[in-house]
Amino acid sequence: MRDPRLSRHADLLVGYCTAVQPGDYVVIFGNHVVRPLAREVYRAALAAGGNPEVLLLDRYLDEVKLKYGDEAQLDWASPTLAMVMDKADVLINIRGETNPSQFANTDSARQARAHAADRPAIERYFKRIAAGELRWTITRYPTQAGAQTAEMSLYEYEDFVFGGCLLDEPDPQAAWLDLRRRQQRIVDWLAGKSMVVVKGDGVDLSLSIEGRKFINSDGRTNMPSGEVFTSPVEDSLNGRIRFSYPSYQAGRIIDGIELTFKDGRVVEASADRGGEFLKSQLDIDEGARIIAEFAIGTNYAISRVTGDTLFDEKVGGSIHLALGQGFPQAGGTNKSILHWDMVTDMRNDSRITVDGELLYENGKFVI
Repeated sequence: MRDPRLSRHADLLVGYCTAVQPGDYVVIFGNHVVRPLAREVYRAALAAGGNPEVLLLDRYLDEVKLKYGDEAQLDWASPTLAMVMDKADVLINIRGETNPSQFANTDSARQARAHAADRPAIERYFKRIAAGELRWTITRYPTQAGAQTAEMSLYEYEDFVFGGCLLDEPDPQAAWLDLRRRQQRIVDWLAGKSMVVVKGDGVDLSLSIEGRKFINSDGRTNMPSGEVFTSPVEDSLNGRIRFSYPSYQAGRIIDGIELTFKDGRVVEASADRGGEFLKSQLDIDEGARIIAEFAIGTNYAISRVTGDTLFDEKVGGSIHLALGQGFPQAGGTNKSILHWDMVTDMRNDSRITVDGELLYENGKFVI
């Protein structure tokens, strides 16, 4: 029997997250295991008057290309992807892995080369988002692979995913609008501020937000969401941080990441697990070592990490930093094919002050 929460999820993605309008070209990305949700999104997009198209992705084929493609084939840029990034009015990306370790043994240099081929399309994507020409959202469909990574049964994981999306609320859209209002008070308070100091277990950082805009991430571009974030002044971050949560990147688990920043750039990097891969990503291009994002997670319906950055970075009582591509809509100027979010717990013995005023203590806002 179909889970009724799928229809609620699809209606939220189409009606609230992307506000599909009559005539919109709506592209739905996903692999074969997310079809139950993709079909519901297709239905909801049609009902809204959109023109939906489902593009099925196959990670096995990506793996084959990375293993057997020659240099020219790795450098080939997909004209389909370029067309979508240029023409779509709405992008809905439904994630749902069949094997989270799919690329664990793939040569990272070849992986980086293949990603670099799509740089023009990705840059077009960010430009259209910043210009307000492209509405987009990313979400998660609960799969057995996701449940295994999260160390849950599928039944438990479904409840976790749908609960994090607030789909168990009597009116999910109203619940997200309430979160939007609460976060907007924080964003308004931060407007015009300058210097942020973050201290906690393994965290001692200072950074400038002068002239930058905090974004109220209220579930429209990420479902679920629940964070306020900005792109700090690129040369302002100094200090060190040891991330308490594992990070999952390109099918690999990197744990015990420790970074030291000087003038916004990573100058020292290590990890208890996956250190060589970490360093390879930091050298993927000129912008990969530059701070791209500072964010505070606010979704207290998500109380634990599960190996999925889409959820982990929203944990209520956490912060995360990202390296690489900044957010133009927040004032960010750094460019990179990398955007890697790394999350740490702030629920114990931690403080965030802004221009000397206390904003946040032990995982909670105090303003």
